[in-house]
Amino acid sequence: MIYKSTEENIRKAALSILEGGLVAFPTETVYGLGGNALDPKAVASIFEAKKRPSFDPLITHIADLEKLDELADIKDPRIYELAEKFWPGALTLIVPKKDLIPSLVTSGLPTMAIRMPDHPIALSLIRQSSGAVAAPSANSFGYLSPTEARHVEEDLGARISMVLEGGPCRVGVESTVLDLTARQPIILRPGGLTREEIESVLGPVDLFNRTTSSPTAPGQLAMHYSPRKPLYIVDDLGDIPHKESAAALIFQDISRAEGFAHSEVLSLSGSTLEAASRLFSALHSLDQQDIRCIYAEKIPEEGLGRAVMDRVFKASKK
Repeated sequence: MIYKSTEENIRKAALSILEGGLVAFPTETVYGLGGNALDPKAVASIFEAKKRPSFDPLITHIADLEKLDELADIKDPRIYELAEKFWPGALTLIVPKKDLIPSLVTSGLPTMAIRMPDHPIALSLIRQSSGAVAAPSANSFGYLSPTEARHVEEDLGARISMVLEGGPCRVGVESTVLDLTARQPIILRPGGLTREEIESVLGPVDLFNRTTSSPTAPGQLAMHYSPRKPLYIVDDLGDIPHKESAAALIFQDISRAEGFAHSEVLSLSGSTLEAASRLFSALHSLDQQDIRCIYAEKIPEEGLGRAVMDRVFKASKK
């Protein structure tokens, strides 16, 4: 059930988390499915509700920088430099964990994924609950991430305690995951913070291969973020046969929609920022249509375009 995010309802949601319940809540990236990161039973409930494999680690969300030292064993000063620059924000850091974090959260890895979301409802909820909330995206595993409360209700509504309403997510794609535990900093998942912004602080960083069967961070699996209708990436939407039974996901040029049963345009102005904010909402809309498949055209892999194409690639049939 969707609840207005009043102070009373946020307190109610925080109490639910403290009692082991699951609450969906808005962040600037996507809606998260939150449970107490310090309670192994609550963490197990997250995996169960999402039907998520236990080898895929979760992100722990905090609301205050002091919590970082409590949960993680920080020895690299660059972690603090990045946190002070980009938190609250769409950056998840891979850091060595302390024993306080259950191994189920990290899928048995000695490192944890941690971030501070840039959303007042999320921060208030975290502070009033355990101060550490494990929260993957609030959707069935592998399906499209939710950027509106109704997306969560339609998918997980019967499996969780509450959905806090926060309107459409501003960024619209998940956080960027950055690993500093290796010799060379590496982006494990492109997301809402661009590579260029990170490199303005750190200098050159590497970009991880799009697919892996052994994830060290959330969102690395080859097939992820997928609509229930098959999605194919194409170079030219004009070459598609039988358009009348298909849908098109278009970056900018509305004329490319001609002949398709349905279409969604990500940004008429060609903004990768707008494209990212609209991506999952557009795919949710197309997925609900009576079509046989979705064709997606490529967009420039620069700025947030890199995160958009990462999600489209992982949603596509290989």
